[in-house]
Amino acid sequence: MEQLIAELSIVLGESISRLECVSEQPYAHLYAMYDKEGNAIPLLAKSYVCPGVAQQEAYKLSMLARDGYVRLPTVYGLVVTSQAPYKEILLMERLRGVSVEAPARTPQRWDMLMDQIVEGMLAWHRIDSHGCVGTVDSTQENNWRSWYMQRVEVLWSTVINMNSSQITLEDRTALYRAKGSLPRLFEGFNDSAVLVHGNLNLRSMLKDPRSDQLLAMLNPGNMLWAPREYDLFRLCDDGLSGQLLYRYLQKAPVAESFVARRWLYVMWEAIDRFLHTGKFDRLAFENANKQLLPWHE
Repeated sequence: MEQLIAELSIVLGESISRLECVSEQPYAHLYAMYDKEGNAIPLLAKSYVCPGVAQQEAYKLSMLARDGYVRLPTVYGLVVTSQAPYKEILLMERLRGVSVEAPARTPQRWDMLMDQIVEGMLAWHRIDSHGCVGTVDSTQENNWRSWYMQRVEVLWSTVINMNSSQITLEDRTALYRAKGSLPRLFEGFNDSAVLVHGNLNLRSMLKDPRSDQLLAMLNPGNMLWAPREYDLFRLCDDGLSGQLLYRYLQKAPVAESFVARRWLYVMWEAIDRFLHTGKFDRLAFENANKQLLPWHE
């Protein structure tokens, strides 16, 4: 940590007295920085454990900010670092606010906040990809069904050739069955790809703690063009997330078959994160497998 502080002090041209970790994600850690007097610096350092992700996120933030009206943090610079375990650091604007996970003061305010979030999502979802799908660094002309099935094949081939104790024989069997169900679960799918946030959850949204007004959205995923349902599957939990999903679907419904496909997305997302970070979200994986059982042939 001391070496990271020294490196950031050189980059910023002023002494940093300490770093405070304010968020840990599978791909990155977010740090608040303080000067030698102990005052907060109006910047955050987002440190990535995988190379290439920082540049993708910077580009994604600029696209979302340009094509929507919800505020996103400004990126001030990219630092390539040799301070383990990090590979790259984004220097970003420090935004004030609290996570939307914090309950609103009244039900009426929560209704108002949900409407603001949904309108922000729909502004992105109205941007058509014109036939392109994929991640920031590998967009191609294709349809989502074919593209996603190709993606699953790559993930499957990679994970079955790994010698890892975290992925058991039962897990591999579950993945094989899920892969075999892909054609049936995507039968008749024809939703076009649009601009997506790619990591929509309540932790990625900031609100004003006093007024409960939406302030910003953070931490986009690396998916650039995908159908709207790929932005929605992370909101399928009970509680506030489920209420937000229901509010969105009231204004812009998706196909009924999303009920099953969302669990496919959860399962393969867990595998993708495991391959990139070495951390396996077993709880999410096993829940997705359980929910998919009625849909297997």
